[in-house]
Amino acid sequence: MAAISGGKTYHHGDLRNALICAAVDLATVGGPERVVLREAARRVGVSPTAAYRHFDGRGELLRTVKVHAQHLLAEAMERAAGREPGADDPALAAERRLVALCRGYVGFAVDQPGLYRSAFCVPRPTEAEEPVSGRQPAEPELRAFTLLREALEALARAGGPLPGVRPAAGAAAWSAVHGLSLLLLDGPLRRLPVQRRNDVVESTLAMVVSGTRVL
Repeated sequence: MAAISGGKTYHHGDLRNALICAAVDLATVGGPERVVLREAARRVGVSPTAAYRHFDGRGELLRTVKVHAQHLLAEAMERAAGREPGADDPALAAERRLVALCRGYVGFAVDQPGLYRSAFCVPRPTEAEEPVSGRQPAEPELRAFTLLREALEALARAGGPLPGVRPAAGAAAWSAVHGLSLLLLDGPLRRLPVQRRNDVVESTLAMVVSGTRVL
């Protein structure tokens, strides 16, 4: 994936990267629906024709934004885990890391709803943007899921409540935090005041940890 720099100043020495930066800005503000190749080109100050030299169409640009948003989600999880204090007990330390990763996941969704929705969007080309030469875009790396699975495995190795990690354990933890995130963004939980929302998040994370004891 092309390197992406922050800020709103686009440098045309790397037009592809500049278009991605503009598209990420659009997604941040309005989610995947706002990612349009012509609008990204307008923001960068080039013609749509120039933009189409780097992307087949909106679908390819949105897929690139999706990958970038997935990476940002994983980075937010890792930052949350990095802020978590350690523990002398390896099992407790592993449990705290799992909770912190989950908390970082939900926090990213709440703080960056546009990028979070983009991370899980399903890009579809328009009739004018059919993939060329039968090329199939690669799925983005699901680093967020990998982090959760690795945390569960570390908890098992540390002698925690897990005698072993079933293949579905990571998916179960992911489902819990992803479902909660969607409820907080688009469901009835979006109306909760901040303190009540935090209580719901912590209760869900406690449920994720307790669930590892029976998986």
